[in-house]
Amino acid sequence: MIRVVLALVLAATGALRADDFMEWARGLEKRGVKVSAGCWELETGRAVNRHQEHLMLIPASTTKVVSTYAMLKTWKPDLQLETEVWGQLVGGEVVGDLIFKGGGDPYLVTERLYSLARELRALGVKRVLGEIKLDQGAFDGQRWGNGWENTTADATPAISALAVNFGRNASGRIVSDTDRVAIDEITTVLMDAGISVVGKGGLTDVPERLLTFRSPPLRMLVGDINKFSNNFMVETLTKKFGEGSWPRGIARIHDFYAKVFGLGPGQVLLTDGSGLSKDNRLSARTLGIVLRGAWFDFEVGPEFVASLKIVGGEPFKLRHKDENLARRVRVKSGYLDLVRSLCGYIQMPDGQWRVFAILLNGQTKDDDIWDQVSRWAN
Repeated sequence: MIRVVLALVLAATGALRADDFMEWARGLEKRGVKVSAGCWELETGRAVNRHQEHLMLIPASTTKVVSTYAMLKTWKPDLQLETEVWGQLVGGEVVGDLIFKGGGDPYLVTERLYSLARELRALGVKRVLGEIKLDQGAFDGQRWGNGWENTTADATPAISALAVNFGRNASGRIVSDTDRVAIDEITTVLMDAGISVVGKGGLTDVPERLLTFRSPPLRMLVGDINKFSNNFMVETLTKKFGEGSWPRGIARIHDFYAKVFGLGPGQVLLTDGSGLSKDNRLSARTLGIVLRGAWFDFEVGPEFVASLKIVGGEPFKLRHKDENLARRVRVKSGYLDLVRSLCGYIQMPDGQWRVFAILLNGQTKDDDIWDQVSRWAN
């Protein structure tokens, strides 16, 4: 069983710089910060340092480590989500409405809509007499996650079975009527591609499926989710994981960790898949177990590990720069008001690997985490 082979050893073995580590942890606690932290040898699972590693704290976006690994392992990396296009095509004309049936593809961006339009043109579609309509029936009516009341408006897009450009307008801002934005963008793309939309034909009684448009494979979606911490994408997948329901999706994640790792509600307690909710609870030890399990998972581990940010090796700016850590640390970070977290893998100068996790709840700054990561790495 994975949960037996990959369990972390609690007893520290010659804990490296234990005095420095405990001074760091207790210094944070004296400032009123709750700390759950640990670093383990990747190969053996033996602890290098640990402090309150069982303490369940708010994890912020390190939650995505837990949700995306469960999805990769359950669905497999090549899974694609499907958007269907329905209508009645007669001699190059859709005689009624052209209906886009959402299937949970979180990456329907404008560039991909042009590919979809080209496929419709290849089928012979030249004109739509009716309107562009959306079918959102694959998801239930809940469009906002549980526990999102205390997050910023810019981090909480509405989640539906079909949305375009992550539910944002041309300026990158979240909009209240994501359906309207999607219809307008689809209409514009179709007309740019040479498919006119008349908007007067009305709904036909006998639409047929004209096209099935597939998302990029899950391994690519997870890469965007974890490197860019894309809340919209992971929450769309969480609802899809639950066949259109957030509670079912979260329950499926919980069931996965209970069955595969033996991690129950005392170790994994989530209400969303992204970490926006402050009702989520994870510990450093839980994150360490998941990360270590993923590393040794030949089936999906390479895709998961590749999805994490590489310090000093990304085409976009990271919050922390340390030349000595360049391309030696892969991480998932998390930030909310009074929450800061980081977890991932460290390659030591001798080539050995470590897995680590730090959760801080309280008033902190980046260096409160990265100073300790640097000590572990060097």
